[in-house]
Amino acid sequence: MNRYDTKTLQEYDRNYVWHPFTQMKEWERDAPVVIVRGEGSYLIDSDGNRYLDGVAAIWTNVHGHCKKEINEAIKTQVDLIEHSTLLGLTNDKAAILAKRLVDIAPPGLCKVFYSDNGSTAVEIGVKMAFQYWQHQGRPRKTKFISFKNAYHGDTIGAVSVGGIDLFHGVFRPLLFPTIQAPAPYCYRCEFGESDSSRCGRRCLQELERLMTAHADEVAGLVIEPLVQGAGGMIVQPDGFVRAVRELCDRHGILMIADEVAVGFGRTGAMFACQREGVTPDIMALSKGITAGYLPLAATMATQEVYNAFLGEYREMKTFFHGHTFTGNPIACAAALASLALFESEGLLESLPPKIGYIADRLQVMIEHPSVGNVRQCGMVAGIELVRNKETKEPFPWEERVGVRVCREALRHGIFLRPLGNIIVVFPPLSSSLEELKFLMDGIEASIEAVILPSGA
Repeated sequence: MNRYDTKTLQEYDRNYVWHPFTQMKEWERDAPVVIVRGEGSYLIDSDGNRYLDGVAAIWTNVHGHCKKEINEAIKTQVDLIEHSTLLGLTNDKAAILAKRLVDIAPPGLCKVFYSDNGSTAVEIGVKMAFQYWQHQGRPRKTKFISFKNAYHGDTIGAVSVGGIDLFHGVFRPLLFPTIQAPAPYCYRCEFGESDSSRCGRRCLQELERLMTAHADEVAGLVIEPLVQGAGGMIVQPDGFVRAVRELCDRHGILMIADEVAVGFGRTGAMFACQREGVTPDIMALSKGITAGYLPLAATMATQEVYNAFLGEYREMKTFFHGHTFTGNPIACAAALASLALFESEGLLESLPPKIGYIADRLQVMIEHPSVGNVRQCGMVAGIELVRNKETKEPFPWEERVGVRVCREALRHGIFLRPLGNIIVVFPPLSSSLEELKFLMDGIEASIEAVILPSGA
């Protein structure tokens, strides 16, 4: 095996790799950290430095890096078959995983359509909802309700139901129009509310108004349940998802739950919808499905949605959508091994003290003069940095305060990735209390180092 020194690897990266969500002109001026190994909650670079993975490999890692049981499951599957198609065939791992997902999903979700990433999982859900109403003899129901600050991926359909202008604005001419509803965010509530429950009620009132006015033309509503991820780790008030489900039922609108980021234990339950006793009509899954090992996604649907696509061949009710690596057996083997670990290691049962520890540390951090808001749902949190705590004035975007804090965190042995001026806390679910202490200590120290010397 060829071995390369760090400088050579950095040179190859700068010369040939185009990174996502990255201004490459700035990237090319720096010497990137080159990760070559992983061990539990830690990433290890080409010089042997260790960094606690504070964002779980961008919200995917569940059991830690290089988990023996998942490694072995993948190795075993590779020796059996690497890939076969689900066009005209099935495979054992895809069939078994589908049954396991139905077993653990909110009751009523009973069909699994595989793809390979979160964007496609959501886009499949949107297409299913659209075609469902065509088969129901309701051709006018073609539109979708989405939420401000929403992020559902980067393919064109997923971007269309998104709501972050920074990411999506430039592509507006390519997108289909949606009906956008306000999302609860009491810290900067567009209704002027300072209490999350009141903010949530105002948002629901506006959502009901929109549904009443547009129900005859709306096919579905797309929501990130409990937490809007890329929008800033915005946590919805208790009961919000349940109320959205009730409104969808009342107005005859399919509810599409994007659990790509919040599924597989992240909120403290296996799926976020389960915390409010909700079954969506369609649910999109990815990220944690293979514990961060391999690309895999699933879009789950109810029997009612599935039945709308059944018919004689001549009726053309088939769902004409597919992906080359749909139901890849290696990825499905990794997912099955991950689900087995949830049970054998009691992972969900281990989360409450970790969730409580993060909550305690956030309550200390909120006292910092430049921390304007903290929010948490389960094992995900956001720390919002502001220039002026009293007026809620944010740091100017061009000052890149969040980026600077995350760069400082590398010096403290932590890898973080911000959302603007929001520091994201998203560690592997398997992280120990000692590792969480190391993470939160490092975040505090990094904020102090970056912000206090500036006099902010």
